[in-house]
Amino acid sequence: MTRASIPLLAGLGLLLCLPLAHAVDRNTPVGTWTTIDDETHRPKSIVQIEDVDGELRGKVLQVLASEQGPHPVCSACEGERKNQPIEGMVILWGVKRDGDTWSGGQILDPKSGKVYKVKLKPIEGGDKLEVRGYIGFSLLGRTQVWERRE
Repeated sequence: MTRASIPLLAGLGLLLCLPLAHAVDRNTPVGTWTTIDDETHRPKSIVQIEDVDGELRGKVLQVLASEQGPHPVCSACEGERKNQPIEGMVILWGVKRDGDTWSGGQILDPKSGKVYKVKLKPIEGGDKLEVRGYIGFSLLGRTQVWERRE
């Protein structure tokens, strides 16, 4: 092996590791998702979930379907979110990893203005995200399955 071939081999080794690193990332809720309405089964919005200092936070990037038309506001919300645009709004916060799920945080339903406890679980190899919003116990709630966009 020559000195010139060492950087080439190191570069090839790095390229071979990149697909593995990407596969690991798919098993987290971090990413961009199309939300699917659990009643109509139609795409509703695009949400970006980020890890901010070990906690997940989700923000609405775009509303795809709304009874209010384009650029809806959260008229049912209370406090600082009241009548604010849903696009750009943080609707998921305080979620932390707990084994193969993420929980401990809250999720806002902009349609009702209600805030629920939330549990997130990547499924189907990280291509989909099971989002469970509930009050009290996880048995009392609703589940949506969101689809990964990236």
